[in-house]
Amino acid sequence: MRKAPVTVLCAVQFVDVLGVTSATTAIPAVLEGLGLDAHAAGPLATTYAMFFGGLLVVGARLGDRYGHRRVLAAGLVGFAAVSLVGGLAGSLAQVLAARALQGAAAAMSVPSALRLLLHATPEADARRTALAAWSAAGAAAGAAGFVVGGALVEALDWRAVFWVNAPVGALLLVGVLLVVPALAPDDRTTGLDLVGGALLVASVMCVVAGAAAVEQGAGAGRSGLLLLAGTVAAVGFVARMRRATDPLVPPAAWRSVPLRDGTVLSFVNTATTSSAAVLATLHLQDRLGLSALATGLTLLGLSALVVVGAAAAKPLLDRRAPRTVAGLGLAVVAGGDVVLVAGGATWAAVGAGAAVLGLGLGVASVAATALGTDVPEHLAGSASGILNTGAQLGTALGTAVLVMVAGVTSVTWGWAAAALGAAVTAAWSWRAGRTDAGRRGAAAVGG
Repeated sequence: MRKAPVTVLCAVQFVDVLGVTSATTAIPAVLEGLGLDAHAAGPLATTYAMFFGGLLVVGARLGDRYGHRRVLAAGLVGFAAVSLVGGLAGSLAQVLAARALQGAAAAMSVPSALRLLLHATPEADARRTALAAWSAAGAAAGAAGFVVGGALVEALDWRAVFWVNAPVGALLLVGVLLVVPALAPDDRTTGLDLVGGALLVASVMCVVAGAAAVEQGAGAGRSGLLLLAGTVAAVGFVARMRRATDPLVPPAAWRSVPLRDGTVLSFVNTATTSSAAVLATLHLQDRLGLSALATGLTLLGLSALVVVGAAAAKPLLDRRAPRTVAGLGLAVVAGGDVVLVAGGATWAAVGAGAAVLGLGLGVASVAATALGTDVPEHLAGSASGILNTGAQLGTALGTAVLVMVAGVTSVTWGWAAAALGAAVTAAWSWRAGRTDAGRRGAAAVGG
């Protein structure tokens, strides 16, 4: 395995996913620094995720058409430039514009980075190792963002959360140009379906915004309208994919069972872990009175154990089907949610439960990515965008549901809901994996 390209591409994944959560801990400082009221917190928290999640599939198709290294480089340039400008923002509109453009640049970068990683590791064993590193980078970044953001705010200023991305983005660009091999466009002839892209972006953005409105207690009317608009746009997108001459998502991708199941697993992975971590963050700060940095340090075990789980996934995938390994990982995730419930929401129980969540997430995310990218080479770009979109929607919708449950009942019932979702999906995935193993065994005997 060529380690240099894999390292650089995993660093791209880490930095772009880190951007989802790193600025979250800076929101109170942004509000104070710009003299904004509390109503501005909602848009500040969701703008990056809306544009990141909404444009991932579009970013993947741009890579297919114009070349993934070229699109990745453009995304990194945009990410670094916008971060530099964002640190100079003097109003809410300027900060939101910077976060939106950051999210859009990240959406251009991540699918192409994954496509290039698959290209750099054609051998099965090397690819499993690379996917383990990729999944660990993304999963760890989500939790590490709280620590990084809190540390930058307390040591420097909220503007540092933006500025730090400029030199990092420049270094990543240099690394991509120096060590990542170029890959010819997968499809130069197919046009970009702008109507389909607009419908998909509108659907994902409305769903993310609606879920965030539920989380922030914005009222049933507003959140319901946003979710309804997202659903209508999604129905329109599906109809468009059936009629378009050059659909945004290739028909073969729609029909791919591994991609479909991998996306479902990616959705559940984040819906039952990222959401539980958000509940833990709110509980530690609002109920236990911890600072942003102390909260991030309490949850650091999640990031650390993700790496351990991802490393353990590779030997498991050498012996077992991806669906079986994903089921095992989600069973561990369910166990982590149970620890959060059974521990009485104490500081120690939250730290221990988060660590178990990280271990399960590391295993499950590697298996889900391995399954979802088990597609023909020409579909790999689209698969990377679809998988990442599933993960972003899982975070948004899972967090909204758990915060709503916790608000009506208590934080422990929110974690219990996550445990149930993880356990049910684990059973389904494990059963599907056993069925796959049985079919392969029968085929081997018949051959």
